Amino acid sequence: MKILANFSAFIGKTFALWVIIFAVLGFLFPDTFKQLTPYIVTLLGIIMFGMGLTLSLDDFKEVGKRPFEVLIGVMSQFIIMPLLAVLLTRIIPMSPEIAAGVILVGCCPGGTSSNVMTYLSKGDVALSVACTSVTTLTAPLVTPFLVWLFASQYLPVDATAMFISILKVILLPLALGFLMQRLLPSIVKSAVPVLPLVSVVGIVLIVAAVVGASKGAILQSGLMIFAVVVLHNGLGYLLGFFAAQASGLSLSKRKAIAIEVGMQNSGLGAALASSYFSPVAAVPSAIFSVWHNISGALLANYFAGKEEA
Repeated sequence: MKILANFSAFIGKTFALWVIIFAVLGFLFPDTFKQLTPYIVTLLGIIMFGMGLTLSLDDFKEVGKRPFEVLIGVMSQFIIMPLLAVLLTRIIPMSPEIAAGVILVGCCPGGTSSNVMTYLSKGDVALSVACTSVTTLTAPLVTPFLVWLFASQYLPVDATAMFISILKVILLPLALGFLMQRLLPSIVKSAVPVLPLVSVVGIVLIVAAVVGASKGAILQSGLMIFAVVVLHNGLGYLLGFFAAQASGLSLSKRKAIAIEVGMQNSGLGAALASSYFSPVAAVPSAIFSVWHNISGALLANYFAGKEEA
């Protein structure tokens, strides 16, 4: 078990590398990996079940202890990233499917890897976890509404069906994981060390499936989509940091909110895009999965050297 836990920790630490490797494999062997497309929602459900196993009541108590700071993080997440996505789709010419995909990933809640990056940046981890938890729990209502509001000009959006899907793929697995943690704590405690391995396997298979199913679109528009993702992600970090600074928060909290805003639950974006739009619309989410883990690690390394003046 210890060997497996050590292997899982190694895979978790080298997450970005594995995402890149499987994105390349999906591109080189599209016929193999696109067969996984029907299982994207299931894979995301497994990842969210794992997140539920690690949630604690303390994460939610944190919200009550400092509601203003969490509110700044949550509002920044759901205002900055969707509006940036809309702005980018207006400025940079792209197909309706790709535009809808860019907006969709911008309307997703924060990604769980933001908590790891905040830890590496010497930021406020408790605030990061609280923000991720709140944006994830509110996603069934907020994400479909924002996608309907901003993306319906490009493609038809069934907000009700999207709401039900997010309940099934996010809240239900989270609740089951949290319940299992309360009922069988000893078993869950022994399983937690291998969760990074499960999460990484789930994400890399989702990325490979989307890349495999969308090879043609990537060949045609890959560089443009990559540029949009880099801008979206980078401006998210920057504006998240400034929003926290304007709110008078300390440096450690500014680090947490910057990373929280810039990093999205792109697995959810890929699952929703594949289900409600098309594999092509899932490409921005897949590229986001690759890029934000690289940029997040680089930003965390930079932030780690910054101390409060």
